[in-house]
Amino acid sequence: MVDAAVLGHRIRHYRTAAGLTLDALGEAIGLAGSQLSLIENGHREPKLSHLQAIAESLGVTSAQLLDPEPPSERSALELDLQRLQEGASYKRLGLPAVRPTRAMSDDHLRALVGMHRELDRRAREAIATPEQARRDATEMRIAMREQANSLPELDELAEEQLRAVGYDGGSLTHRTVSEMAARLGFELVYVTDLPHSTRSVTDLENGRIYLPPASIPGGHGLRSMALQALAHRLLGHSEPQDYRDFLRQRLEINYFAAATLMPRTRAVDYLRRAKKERNLAVEDFRDAFGVTHETAAMRFSNLATTHLDMRVHFLRVGEDGALSRVYENDGIPVPVDASGHAEGQLVCRKFAARTAFERTSRTTEFYQYTDTPGGTFWCSTQTGSGTDGEFSISFGVRFDDAKFFRGSQTAFREVSTCPDERCCARPSDALQSRWRQQSWASARMHQHTLAPLPSGTYPGVDDAELYEFLDRHAPAL
Repeated sequence: MVDAAVLGHRIRHYRTAAGLTLDALGEAIGLAGSQLSLIENGHREPKLSHLQAIAESLGVTSAQLLDPEPPSERSALELDLQRLQEGASYKRLGLPAVRPTRAMSDDHLRALVGMHRELDRRAREAIATPEQARRDATEMRIAMREQANSLPELDELAEEQLRAVGYDGGSLTHRTVSEMAARLGFELVYVTDLPHSTRSVTDLENGRIYLPPASIPGGHGLRSMALQALAHRLLGHSEPQDYRDFLRQRLEINYFAAATLMPRTRAVDYLRRAKKERNLAVEDFRDAFGVTHETAAMRFSNLATTHLDMRVHFLRVGEDGALSRVYENDGIPVPVDASGHAEGQLVCRKFAARTAFERTSRTTEFYQYTDTPGGTFWCSTQTGSGTDGEFSISFGVRFDDAKFFRGSQTAFREVSTCPDERCCARPSDALQSRWRQQSWASARMHQHTLAPLPSGTYPGVDDAELYEFLDRHAPAL
């Protein structure tokens, strides 16, 4: 990937050093000076033949022109100013862009860039509110539902990367992931002192991806985290401009990691065979590719509608009944607030996502039918525990598609009338009469209830802690 603005600055730098005007260089390579000016200003990318001709005329190599670093501190400041003024924070002000001139001193330019950076930081901090986060997350969920939770371009990218390292099937090994990283110029380094607010850290300067020393027990933690870090590079992600951009990037890297761990071609073949045999099961899909139950269930949702002609739902629910992750395109009544936001809402107590917590044995999937105002749904649910307590992973379909799944003969059945509060949210008249005046509870206050989303370059990440970590681990010069 070539940054046209940086390339233009490098051409201008070497042209000026050679003492050539735009017209003189243009004449030497067969381009009008005005066309060369567009290239130097980053508005047009040169053809390969023109790039080679420019390099020869300036006495440098094409590689020197394509170096991704600005040619000087002055160029870096000018590029920063241009990018900041093209950002949403500045554009919303409706002010004209300031173009640096030769007469503008470096000190003046530094001050201008510094003010823009602070303006951008404050704008991001104001945007990163719980209300905005909920709106952005809701829009993202609806958008993914409209496209069947499928990102085919990322499926293709994942299979392309796997072919490049000779992957021939089976569970993806840590060694293969390391080879994928090496192809992109990165080394995987395991450390015990990652910043508390991060899952992984990438040192772009020294080509290192820092990861924790151990994966999630029984899961695929390190492979997934490494693949997510690589996805940022493969997809050309830059610093998120707002919270919506941050959510989009997170969605894309999670999708790429799952698509690499469970490649589309092999995963679809596996699921189609199981559907034909009427023996679909998330736990089998999980074990076939050596991933976590959650990854298998979500990956199933990526492929079900497009490749199996099946509408589905996926729920991750905490032991308190609150949704933390959700996808649905089968019409199951998902609880939402007044703005349409689902995460954090309490799931009906009659749903399998919550009744599964009441089981004495949790080693296998729990199957249940639930009659709802939106129809009857079949679910398979697996419970687990993590650092935040117990949770359940539910994957389900409408009644007509249940026949393709193992567990469709279950006798467990519940009736849910939510969002009617009389279903499960409101105590019976008898209980309320008995205890309303005879009880008192001390509520548990969740730490995040009153806190705004942490601000910083990446939402939730402490910049100071991040940069101190990188400086501590950087190779000595």
